[in-house]
Amino acid sequence: MIDPELLIHRDATALAHAVAARFVTALVDAQSNGGVAQVVLTGGRVAAAVYRAVAESPVSATIDWQRVEFWWGDERFLPPGDPERNETQARDALLSQVDIDPARVHPMPADTGQTPEAAAEAYATELAATISALSDVKGRAVPAFDVLMLGVGPDGHVASLFPGYPQLEVTDVSVVAVHDSPKPPPTRISLTVPALNRSREVWFVVSGEDKAAAVAEALTESSTLPASAPKGRNRTLWLLDEPAASQIQ
Repeated sequence: MIDPELLIHRDATALAHAVAARFVTALVDAQSNGGVAQVVLTGGRVAAAVYRAVAESPVSATIDWQRVEFWWGDERFLPPGDPERNETQARDALLSQVDIDPARVHPMPADTGQTPEAAAEAYATELAATISALSDVKGRAVPAFDVLMLGVGPDGHVASLFPGYPQLEVTDVSVVAVHDSPKPPPTRISLTVPALNRSREVWFVVSGEDKAAAVAEALTESSTLPASAPKGRNRTLWLLDEPAASQIQ
């Protein structure tokens, strides 16, 4: 894994359009040898703006959307279709706008009565069943994602891995349940750090001055914030707007 690269854009709108253009290029490149692009989506306002920009871009037609496999880095454990779910956001902004293969869309389980632990185990099994894989977690293969997008919270959390929470230290499974989240809703499902690190490229997409301190801290060598842990095997990009980058030394 190599050192992170920083790309700073004027504001949230410029950031969203730049990330959207990069996303299209990355998927086309991943498909260039006839393969299936593996991407991991995130949630949040900036992510939704990125997805809308991708859907509205004329060059998105260069992607064979039937050959894109969609995963999620974390999810709010809420009923199907809840507007707070990252899946719902992505479907509204992007997936409903392009010609995807429904069988290649892998949302994390919703709350339909099973425990979040059972839901996490089910998603780990689904991850293990994918055909493109790298080294395993607990004896099961985890996909070699092409692009994994992450947001960063003001506290430095990524996915649903929060500072001081035990899930941050889990290394023997690819997906965990999270209880008592410091931000609502309290119950979530998240990929673990080893699973996040099985990505060829990790993109941190961060906007806003309220994230600036966490961004600056995560980029220090001594940082213990969750946001300092995920790193791409080939590339780690911090895609920021100027307010989010304002405290970087």
